[in-house]
Amino acid sequence: STMRKRKTTDSPHSSTDLSEGKEKLRLKQEVGLISGVSLIAGTMIGSGIFMSPEWVLHHMGSPASSLLIWAACGLLAMFGALSYAELGTIIKESGGEYIYILRIFGSFPAFLFAYTSVILVRPAGLAAVCLSFAEYAVAPFYPGCSSPQVVIKCTAAACILLLTIINCLNVRLATSIMNIFTAAKLLALLVIVVGGVVLLAKGQTQSFQNAFENMTAGIGAVGVAFYQGLWSYDGWNNLNYVTEELKKPEVTLPRAVMIAIPLVTCLYLLVNVSYLAAMTPSEVLSSGAVAVTWGDKVLGSWAWLVSLSVALSTFGSSNGTFFSGGRVCYIAAREGHMPDILSMAHVRCLTPSPALLFTSAMSLIMIISGSFTSIVNFFSFIAWFFYGMTISGLLYLKIKKPELPRSYKVPIIIPIIVLMAAVYLVLAPIIDQPQIEILYIVLFIFSGVILYFPLVRFKRHPRFLQKVTLHLQLFLEVAPTTRDAN
Repeated sequence: STMRKRKTTDSPHSSTDLSEGKEKLRLKQEVGLISGVSLIAGTMIGSGIFMSPEWVLHHMGSPASSLLIWAACGLLAMFGALSYAELGTIIKESGGEYIYILRIFGSFPAFLFAYTSVILVRPAGLAAVCLSFAEYAVAPFYPGCSSPQVVIKCTAAACILLLTIINCLNVRLATSIMNIFTAAKLLALLVIVVGGVVLLAKGQTQSFQNAFENMTAGIGAVGVAFYQGLWSYDGWNNLNYVTEELKKPEVTLPRAVMIAIPLVTCLYLLVNVSYLAAMTPSEVLSSGAVAVTWGDKVLGSWAWLVSLSVALSTFGSSNGTFFSGGRVCYIAAREGHMPDILSMAHVRCLTPSPALLFTSAMSLIMIISGSFTSIVNFFSFIAWFFYGMTISGLLYLKIKKPELPRSYKVPIIIPIIVLMAAVYLVLAPIIDQPQIEILYIVLFIFSGVILYFPLVRFKRHPRFLQKVTLHLQLFLEVAPTTRDAN
């Protein structure tokens, strides 16, 4: 079958560029259980829990129903990650959804995913995280009022440019920043959780009286609330992007998922309870930066610590997003689905600088043209469209290819539930409140057809592209890398 064909030689577009005798770069299996848990939890805990609570509450209308959404999002992320864990033990290659779609469904749908992910989904995720960083970074300078959008967007753009420099110049510096800022985000959440426990002990439970009052029941509103909540859980599939680097992936992948996601879900629920203990629902809804408002009410003169912690947390998360953002781009180029230049690395720094520069440019465009909530909504729409396709691939393998070796099996009811949720999340907002932006997104996804057949299927590459690639190689000081053949 297509899925079982694993190439073990260098890809055609890179093998001819490599000189014999030069050292070939290989991915090492260095990610163990603790690192795997940190990678999942550290990516998931980013900007969402500090930005999305007010939007979940806005769409659901009541505190209790918003908490149910947060719990349901955690359960759905857990089910999705367990389903991906089985896929990761069948197809032991890095690349997440891209490599699964490629091996199961073939080249064309995999190209559509890569095309959409590289140009829209990854840059949108980075733009949303950097916008939330900017929101918290500038909030202390505008006490008692909303920060100007121009200032927020300029700060977010500066954040992306700084991350581009860091990640293009030094891998070790980028990973050190991730580790330091992961500690900052955990500290920020623990401060909020402890503060909430103290407030509840003092009897501040007014937000939880008649907690289901004003609840919204529309399928579209619930779907958009899920979008905002699931944004905070984004990263549950992050370990599948580095499968080739896991120690004993058949054991590490499912165990890391079972530890990290319940931990993050419990933290998120406790943080939301703390917000509602300190503020009334109307105060949460009117807050542009809910954690900062919480700090003003609970910590008083020490409230600046919350702004600082959250800004550090979101900066660390944006660094993690940026650090891993080039992986799909690189692997798609390695498989011949993207321009060769995007699969190259800097000859001295050994960083995938072309892919990182491209992601940076697309993210800057997203920041200029969109807001946090609109970016999250269309990011989630595209993401769950492809999550649903990937899960349907797992169901196909479970039904049609039960003989394939797999060390971990998820009960079939779990991927069925995830697939039903994905269908709901894609269709509900369209049916309830159709928006022209969703039509544009669908048209963009299928516009990949125009590029696929001439450039990928029939390999009709304009001659000037080779000259452009050569000049970019010289200008950026990059060279092709080999395909990992472990």
